[in-house]
Amino acid sequence: MTVLEAIQRTSEFLTRKGVDSPRLQAELLLASVLKLPRMQLYLNFERPLAESELGTFREQVRRRAAREPLQQILGSTSFCGFEIAVSRHVLTPRPETEQLAEHAWQWVEARFGGKDGVHTECACLDYGTGSGCLAIAVAAKCARARFHALDISAEALELAQTNAVQNGVQDRITFIRSAGLEALPEDARFHLLVSNPPYIPTQEIPTLQPEVKDFEPLQALDGGADGLDFYRMFAAQGARVLHPGGKIMLEFGDGQADAIQSLFEKEKWIVDAIHRDYTQRPRILVGTCR
Repeated sequence: MTVLEAIQRTSEFLTRKGVDSPRLQAELLLASVLKLPRMQLYLNFERPLAESELGTFREQVRRRAAREPLQQILGSTSFCGFEIAVSRHVLTPRPETEQLAEHAWQWVEARFGGKDGVHTECACLDYGTGSGCLAIAVAAKCARARFHALDISAEALELAQTNAVQNGVQDRITFIRSAGLEALPEDARFHLLVSNPPYIPTQEIPTLQPEVKDFEPLQALDGGADGLDFYRMFAAQGARVLHPGGKIMLEFGDGQADAIQSLFEKEKWIVDAIHRDYTQRPRILVGTCR
């Protein structure tokens, strides 16, 4: 079987299995097996596949047809240009979260690292760090950023630590296993709190795509009955761990902007902005601690 035949047959098979973008998925899987950039496949359409390559490819296609996420099959994904290992124990990073990271590092650079910055270290808190992608991206972009990164999952923290080492920022991120803010030192204060918390309403989880509901950790998805449990916690408790004037930056789900803004304003936060994502949906809240 040639490269082109493998792509064509796999595209047809994945289409029948209901997988989105089947041709692209087939190409990415095959490129991984052949250890080639995807676009190089187009220069090798007539190349025959070795039996060992075909066997590995078929196993990966079987997994994708079962709706296992592509990133988990490949073992990693790109986040803000950084290679991040992923598994079933962490939420696969999304493009919307890249925007959250970008807002965070731009603020840190402007406040602490730029020409007019105060030239001190920026103490940052990443709540629900998962793969560590947010803390890693911001730390890699901003030399003055120092993170405490919390997660309830020991498996997630182990993976996040590996990612921090692979991206050379392990000395500036302290990983802590915790279900809440209680594990932080009593006198801990941060300039920035950033989080992509669980925000899916419990009753909606069974309706999600199989790639999400069957292969990503429930505790990274379930935001309670209305999806807002963690935002209530941040609004009520976040100011306790921030310096006066500190920032909070949170990703949230579709249709939640007004409710979340109201939660924070009732707790006397200043809501600086509600930023939209690439599809122009409200997605990120930026607030200031009074």
